[in-house]
Amino acid sequence: METIITLLVGVLVSVATYLLLSKNMIRVVLGTAILSHAVHLLLMTMGGLKIGSVPLLGNDADTYTDALPQALILTAIVISFAVTAFFLVLVYRAYQVTGVDNLKKMGGPTDE
Repeated sequence: METIITLLVGVLVSVATYLLLSKNMIRVVLGTAILSHAVHLLLMTMGGLKIGSVPLLGNDADTYTDALPQALILTAIVISFAVTAFFLVLVYRAYQVTGVDNLKKMGGPTDE
């Protein structure tokens, strides 16, 4: 199961890289969002996929689930949501000021 999820992380990272290299600002924002989701999935996979056990059983437990990766991912989801919202507001404001959505055209007159 971890192998399939690791392959899915690889696909998500490749799609995110493709979107990040785009000239469209909305695609760049979507690329950062997809990349953050790939990192969340990778953290969950590296934490181990355990089924059927609870986080806290006591001192004499044979198997347990570590709650630290889940807490880290929850924190990362909140942070990535805030960063994505900030990027969307920044893209909207840049579009209002410049009138273009293309990063190549926003470079200025001296850029080639």
